[in-house]
Amino acid sequence: MGSLLLAVFKAPQPTRGVAIASLLFLVSCSKVDLEVFQVTSSPTQPASPAVPSVQQINDRSLVQTIPLSETLVIPGERVGPVTRNTSREELSKMFGTARLHDRTLSDPEGMDTYPATTVDLGSKQSFTVIWKDATQTRPAYVRDLGSDWQTPEGISIGTSFADLRKQLGEFQLYGLDWDYGGSVTLLGTKLSQYYGKLTLQVKADPNAAKKFPKDYRAVIGDRRFSSTNPHWKRLGMHIAEITVVLN
Repeated sequence: MGSLLLAVFKAPQPTRGVAIASLLFLVSCSKVDLEVFQVTSSPTQPASPAVPSVQQINDRSLVQTIPLSETLVIPGERVGPVTRNTSREELSKMFGTARLHDRTLSDPEGMDTYPATTVDLGSKQSFTVIWKDATQTRPAYVRDLGSDWQTPEGISIGTSFADLRKQLGEFQLYGLDWDYGGSVTLLGTKLSQYYGKLTLQVKADPNAAKKFPKDYRAVIGDRRFSSTNPHWKRLGMHIAEITVVLN
């Protein structure tokens, strides 16, 4: 830059103005280049955790990247942040409209239908709210829980039959292959305080009926069986559905 200045001032008078203009242009470009260098060369600062904006929450591309911080189920009271007084409008504020999917569900016998809203939080944290009526202002119960949801005792989707017996003690359950197949009776168990507030439904492994047909056929039908029945042992029984009653 020093030699350039010297060349400018030694230039003949007619061309000195053009040389000065060229010099100013070069200085300007150098300043811009310097600023760009300073920006791109600055050390990367660790990103500070920020609360997602409403626009981010409604962006379905982030549906897997904003996990719930609590997935605790308190039967009769709440499923995470969802309580007996949570409306669909509040669900939208909590999780974003793009994650809500309205549908109609029927009871196991197909006699009645109910308005429902599924909250898509990924396979492990999703859930479905069944509303008391079309106003969608009060949940009747919550079902279709992902595997991250669990009771204070650790009961969740996938809990094995053996672990369930540790929590409940001996219990009764309905036989398989009908509308209420595999439904567990909590009354008279160690968790009888959840009776009427929590329903658990178990099922066998997918290939159990083919692998162990005699054991499978021995525990089917609209009747109750004891959890101590030996035919359950080889069927790979586990919790497949959890329903939490709120209203």
